[in-house]
Amino acid sequence: MILHKNNRDDLSCNIQHVIKTGGSVAGVLLYEISRAYRSFVSERAFTLAVPDGLPNDGFQADFPIITCSESLSINPGPVQKDKADRWVLLSNGRYVTQVDPQWLTEILLEIDADVTCVNVDPELTAFREKIRLSSQGDLIGIRRHYDNSARMMATPEDWPPHVFIKINTFNKLNVAHTLPLNFTAFIARCRQASLNIHSVSVAGTMQDLDTEPGLLAFVANTLNSNGEYPASNNGHVRGYQLLKQTNCPGRLFGQVIAGRDVHIEPGAIVVGPTLLDDHVKIGKDAIVRSAIIGANVTIPEGYRLENRIAMGPGALNGHPVQSAGRRVNYYPHSNGSKGRQRFYFRTWPWLSYGGIFKRLADIVFSLLVLLFSLPALPILAVIIKITDPGPIFFGHGRQGRYGKKFKCIKFRTMMVGADDIQGRLRIKNQVDGPQFKMEDDPRVTRVGKFLRDTCIDEIPQFINVLLGQMSVVGPRPSPENENAFCAYWRDARLSVRPGITGMWQVCRTRDEGQDFQEWVSNDTNYVKRLSPGLDLWICWKTVIQLAHGLMRKF
Repeated sequence: MILHKNNRDDLSCNIQHVIKTGGSVAGVLLYEISRAYRSFVSERAFTLAVPDGLPNDGFQADFPIITCSESLSINPGPVQKDKADRWVLLSNGRYVTQVDPQWLTEILLEIDADVTCVNVDPELTAFREKIRLSSQGDLIGIRRHYDNSARMMATPEDWPPHVFIKINTFNKLNVAHTLPLNFTAFIARCRQASLNIHSVSVAGTMQDLDTEPGLLAFVANTLNSNGEYPASNNGHVRGYQLLKQTNCPGRLFGQVIAGRDVHIEPGAIVVGPTLLDDHVKIGKDAIVRSAIIGANVTIPEGYRLENRIAMGPGALNGHPVQSAGRRVNYYPHSNGSKGRQRFYFRTWPWLSYGGIFKRLADIVFSLLVLLFSLPALPILAVIIKITDPGPIFFGHGRQGRYGKKFKCIKFRTMMVGADDIQGRLRIKNQVDGPQFKMEDDPRVTRVGKFLRDTCIDEIPQFINVLLGQMSVVGPRPSPENENAFCAYWRDARLSVRPGITGMWQVCRTRDEGQDFQEWVSNDTNYVKRLSPGLDLWICWKTVIQLAHGLMRKF
């Protein structure tokens, strides 16, 4: 990880300014930054490069620290040419990112470039909505993303958060065991070596440590996620402690990490996450909340320091007593697709009906249905093929558990190109919301009408059940364009696999103007009440409905 030299004078609260002071805060921050990157590399492989003149002896760490000026000296050791899934990783110390490493590895292998520049974009993370507007500002549609995504991008102008260099081509760049620290020069050397360069932006979270909000956000995420802050007990970084209320005359709330000789006066309030460096003094009745305070800084009596960094002499100049500070906005911690924030999804213990037994029942029931109907399937296939040219099966896109897309398989009941005609028939839609339904749909074939009325067209869906994409009983399998019209809390419907039948089928009244909300309500109610008894009741009601339908048909 490289802390690139920053000559700007306007960044008085950036990571380099904090590290220059040395002391306990620098040690805590550097350890936590290195810990954030160890999801990509093993502990032994991590090295921190700091600019010349930046003190690095004010703290102790368990990783190598080297200095650099115009170039970076690297001696990676013997190159493993047969390791196609290994890279030398250069990380920009300005950014701390959280990305699912396994998912990122799959992306790097798919790109298969010699050098891959990786940016991290929170807008690509799962569970976000994107509103699309026309050039006139009219709403075109809403797209909800249930999975992390990535997209190719142009080569950046400066160092991105990460640069991955294939280890079997690294020696072509590492001329005389040095790499240029100027990004333009680095890209030029890559091109001189005829290396294939790609850039990609991936889903994840990121804090910019060159900004006060970004550095505070990183501290907030780090301290809040560490619980009892184990690093203070295992010797990784020495010289600090997790303050306890029992040995502090002031009042403490949350995680407060302090260096040597920190003095807090009675009546003072310190709210974590907060870092206090060596020899910090907090006056009587002062309030410190979500802050980083450098060595030898004194907070006056009655002063309020909130969401701020105060480092060095004159740190409080221009900030009056009782200053409210400014609020810090930051992204919550997430670790790619494995760290999904399932705000509205319901979960079940593994050894429970919702966890495993419902799935086992689905497999057994589906095998029995497919085995029983196997003799009739070739006959149905021939009839469909003879009566209307086109494929026998029709697969329509649906969103399953956690929004994962799949093809819902049915016997084809409509003419080829039915989707293209639907837009012209929308004016005759008989249901509300984004759905479409017509009593006498002209797109339905003669055989298709029979298959629909008897529900025989849905038999192939049991293949979806065997594949784990659907369940026998569950919420209605709905496409993405319908789910986009649902509020986020209704994503609870996607906690389970969609069903061939469900409450939406046996309880819907199809009242005019209420049908869309009714089936969404039934789906969320099903997830809330999920049980073996409810599934059996739905299956029984479905059998009764099928029997009544057959009686009316014949």
